[in-house]
Amino acid sequence: MIPISSVLESREQHFLQTKELLESQQFTLGGNWEYAGGSFDRSLDDAHKVWLRIPFEVTAGHIDVSEADNEATIKLGTPYVLKHLYREGNDPEASVRVVGALFDQFQSPSDPDAHVEPKWVDQAKQALQEVEQLFPH
Repeated sequence: MIPISSVLESREQHFLQTKELLESQQFTLGGNWEYAGGSFDRSLDDAHKVWLRIPFEVTAGHIDVSEADNEATIKLGTPYVLKHLYREGNDPEASVRVVGALFDQFQSPSDPDAHVEPKWVDQAKQALQEVEQLFPH
């Protein structure tokens, strides 16, 4: 994980407006969100192993992506780039379970904090600069 300095750090924004702006730049609401916080993620590679992540915490209200009138306010954290390495092929630790298969469809990264090459850091910085231009100064 490599932090990237940004003018977005500590910025408080309306959640839905921020979500719309970031979605226009290929970000998605990270799957690990909860009512008190989460992150916006953008894949930097075709294999979806290298990510630019902008974390946030809720400072007022709570987020609920199913509510169109959501009034939550969020505070953006320090963006960072990270790389997840996954095993290719079958997971050797996986076991066949009928009920478990319904829940455990995806394997965990073999290295969730792998070394990030400089080219990905540069690409993340460029993507972040484009995003920063969309936010009012």
